[in-house]
Amino acid sequence: MQTLDFLASSALAFSLCVLVIGLLVGSFLNVVVYRLPIMMQRDWQAQAREALELPAEAPKQSFNLFLPNSACPSCKHEIRPWENIPVVSYLALRGKCSSCKTPISKRYPLVELACGALSFFIAWHFGFTWQTGLMLLLTWGLLAMSLIDADHQLLPDVLVLPLLWLGLITNYFGLFTSLGDALWGAVAGYLSLWTVFWLFKLVTGKEGMGYGDFKLLAMLGAWGGWQILPLTILLSSLVGAVLGVIMLRMRNAETSTPIPFGPYLAIAGWIALIWGEQITSTYLQFAGMK
Repeated sequence: MQTLDFLASSALAFSLCVLVIGLLVGSFLNVVVYRLPIMMQRDWQAQAREALELPAEAPKQSFNLFLPNSACPSCKHEIRPWENIPVVSYLALRGKCSSCKTPISKRYPLVELACGALSFFIAWHFGFTWQTGLMLLLTWGLLAMSLIDADHQLLPDVLVLPLLWLGLITNYFGLFTSLGDALWGAVAGYLSLWTVFWLFKLVTGKEGMGYGDFKLLAMLGAWGGWQILPLTILLSSLVGAVLGVIMLRMRNAETSTPIPFGPYLAIAGWIALIWGEQITSTYLQFAGMK
């Protein structure tokens, strides 16, 4: 109890504690980002075999978010606990496997650092409140979704839908917006991109985005209400257009190359949820409309 009282009275101590938790969660998110798409693919294959009445495959080794233990992809050396300390282990091992000396991807410590930094900011911004705990869950979820979408152009329902429901439940208590605004935010978020999808398909005969994007924007609307949707769509479109062109140029790819939109939606929605009112108010003042 004394520890909680101390954390509640010291913003810096609380934020630093959340920073450590964020680093640990970042390490786990690396596992989620790698394993969840594989788990989903295996599940789809099993369902397809069942639908086609094909014999089931022989049972494989357990593969989920916890088993088997993490190992080096090159030499299969099992990662020991002291080799799995966020950021610290990467630096201590000089970015190489302790067994075969194969370089470890820089993405792992970068994800841990990003998760820790975002967690620290959330704790500092919202303080010792329920909003902090809930925003941490949302932030971690958005980070995992963004990375999976960037890798596989996939936004898993198993991540999006629980957070959508959590947003509605959260706003039943009015923690970020009213329940009515959250409900219509979810509806408007889904229907807005759904409408764009079908208009684009009718005009061009092509699919401009995936259904996961509809659900992601609906989820963001459930957290911040319908009021954050215009800013979210505007920011994500601008950032997506600019970064998309840069990425295509860097990769020498064709303009028809699909670009995941989920990360831009996630970043824009996160910004709009935290600073939406300030950004909108500043713009209206600058435009002389307020």
